[in-house]
Amino acid sequence: MIEHARVVIVGGGMMGCGLLYHLAEEGWTDAVLIEKAELTSGSTWHAAGQCPSFAGSYNLAKIHHYGNTLYPKLEEMTGQATGWHGVGGIRLAFTDIEQDWFRHVADYAPNIGFDLEVIPPEEIKRRVPYMELHGVVAGALTTMDGHVDPASCCQALAAGARQMGAKIIRNNRVLGITATPSGEWRVETEQGDITCEHVVNAAGCYARLVAQWVGTDVPITNMLHQFFVTDTVQEFVDREDEMPVIRDPAASSYYRQEQKSGLIGIYETAHEHAAEAWAPKGAPEWESESELFAEDYERILPYMEKVLERVPMWSELGIKRVVHGAIPHTPDANPLLGPAAGVKNYWMCNGSSIGIAQGAGAGKYLAQWMVHGDSEINMAEFDPRRFGTWADEDYTRAKSFEDYNRMYALPAPGEELDTGRPRRTSALYDILKSKGAVHTVAYGWERPKWYSPDGREEDYGFKRNNTFELVAAECQAVHERAGLMDMTSFAKLDVKGASAEAMLNGIFANRMPKRQGGIALAHGLSFGGGIETECTVTRLADDHFFVITGAAWENRDFDRLSWAAGDDVSVTNVTDDWGALVLAGPNARNILSTHTDAVLSNAVFPWLTGQEIEVAGIPVRALRVNYVGELGWEIYAPMDRLADLYGALSDSGAEDFGAYAMNSLRMEKAYKAMSLEMTNEITVFEAGLDRFTNMDKGDFTGRDATLKRLDAGKTQEIIYGEVATTDRDVLGGEPVFAGDAVVGVTTSGGYGHRTGKSLFFAYVTPDAVGKELTVEILGERFAATTLSAPAYDPKNERLRA
Repeated sequence: MIEHARVVIVGGGMMGCGLLYHLAEEGWTDAVLIEKAELTSGSTWHAAGQCPSFAGSYNLAKIHHYGNTLYPKLEEMTGQATGWHGVGGIRLAFTDIEQDWFRHVADYAPNIGFDLEVIPPEEIKRRVPYMELHGVVAGALTTMDGHVDPASCCQALAAGARQMGAKIIRNNRVLGITATPSGEWRVETEQGDITCEHVVNAAGCYARLVAQWVGTDVPITNMLHQFFVTDTVQEFVDREDEMPVIRDPAASSYYRQEQKSGLIGIYETAHEHAAEAWAPKGAPEWESESELFAEDYERILPYMEKVLERVPMWSELGIKRVVHGAIPHTPDANPLLGPAAGVKNYWMCNGSSIGIAQGAGAGKYLAQWMVHGDSEINMAEFDPRRFGTWADEDYTRAKSFEDYNRMYALPAPGEELDTGRPRRTSALYDILKSKGAVHTVAYGWERPKWYSPDGREEDYGFKRNNTFELVAAECQAVHERAGLMDMTSFAKLDVKGASAEAMLNGIFANRMPKRQGGIALAHGLSFGGGIETECTVTRLADDHFFVITGAAWENRDFDRLSWAAGDDVSVTNVTDDWGALVLAGPNARNILSTHTDAVLSNAVFPWLTGQEIEVAGIPVRALRVNYVGELGWEIYAPMDRLADLYGALSDSGAEDFGAYAMNSLRMEKAYKAMSLEMTNEITVFEAGLDRFTNMDKGDFTGRDATLKRLDAGKTQEIIYGEVATTDRDVLGGEPVFAGDAVVGVTTSGGYGHRTGKSLFFAYVTPDAVGKELTVEILGERFAATTLSAPAYDPKNERLRA
């Protein structure tokens, strides 16, 4: 029995084997995978094996595409068959907005490397003549994908890992995982203990149990899913080429050819039709293996009828096999890839509801993160720390059911459902809702997105919609008078102690402020030199710093700071203790001055400084910064006094605005956003953040890796500009062209209501900077003009007013 390894992976399904293979490929061959039974005996072996290229996000599509390029050649590389069928796929559209979605995905496909063509119904009929196309308006055709035999493909990854030197131990149940005084992990198994530096939870349906051993949890629900294999289809016998995989939102189903039979999988769209595996206990027994459930025809009959209407030739056939098994679902449909919150060197590689398609890519990019400190793709949307304790069991179950129910539903931009909400609210939630606030969610927090004074509901889509004029009015209020926004969702950390300054200087790329009240915009870098976080750090006293970070970074930055703190530094998460308001606009000083005795002049309270003052009799932390580019403050008040503060400022003329307006205003100021312009993929120099980076202040996390990447030369540079559109704006992920060559990708965009410009950020190859560029949005190319300065107030005169 092996006694020590660098990495131990718990779980021998597609996710675990995919990670083991890629850890070995990256050079970490001292890795051991432990499987309690045989490989694939969890949810892998009974999967349908679909491998689509089409995915709802840019980075998830990269994960899928990597697998679709590896699986076709994996047999030749390892000697183990994968059962790859490169038949492609067609996803059906029934509405104009679904066609726009197809065009949006087609926009970013070239940057990723897969092909996607939006085809008319007659082309679908030509390719699949036995389908009825009533109601279909278009199809998304992808030809580089297909399906595999799940068990064989997983075994091929395992074989490749072994060939590179990694080890697999089967039929050895893990009994527990404990931290050792040395900082390593002890993995207790039936065959003995293994000490290791890193543990990976790749336990699939059992991931919650494995997580709970170390005092954490996994937000997954194990859902029941069925697919059916028909009797032999004569049309398939008579035809040489194979039917592509069809994804049909009208029937919430996928269907395809399986040898010479039909295969039909159903995702029930009604909550009462779907079912949780192992309910009510919610989790399988650790002794369970290769478990299937009895078929349940009643649950799927309404959906099966729609499939048979679509493919009538199957209606007279019998069912020769039913596969009814468990699949884990997360609240937001994305897998969990990355560190667990609050636990060092404990990694998650689980939570994938389509693990066959994602296993290889998830393994590749997580392995890069573990080995090199960074992945080559943006991992923010997969990071397990995107969920906090607010994602409790009731929330997780409700949202996981929703994810299952909506497997083939359109995720329209801006659309957010009410399931599981609200989880976290400020003291203003009900007040703002009564004034027409439509809320968005940020790390569980309800945050105003826009205001509907006339009760209208948003007409979701990929182009400008019926919120446009209302958002314009909110921007006008900020620009001409004063706006007020609830930003309680900011994460807030108090860092105190004699060594607090030195500790923070060792974490962030910028130098910490020396004077009391000074503010620094600081970036935390990864061990690989990428950008992991952006924080506002205010020095409140010699030994006290107030750190503000984005809502989604609450767990991540708390871990970063608390793990670096020595005995004489304390890091306290005070997020729930303090509410936050943004007050910004030319009247902001006048409004604030009516409620405080503090002097608010530039001489006493200049831009980029903070003070502890009283406003309306309430002790607050007032920071003269904001994200909208106007004279203003971020004001942090005790949560139980936030409503009083809001009432005083509102009664004095401050007007409500939301996140849609904030995005418009920040785009005009060329303010970059975390996870969009700032990601683990890029360095501070590529992101144009040189002025916030002090490479001479001494060592800090990521410094040497950043310099090494800089010496190797920039592979991409950020540009900011205007695109000549009239009815749509950049969403992110659109390709940037120089002539007919793709030279980059957009990261975010929006319409600037103060300037009347449609603005965007993009990363392009260095040789494309300065060239004539176009951006493709929903299948149409528009001229792009690069701007060398912010479109609004480039000299920051409004901020300094």
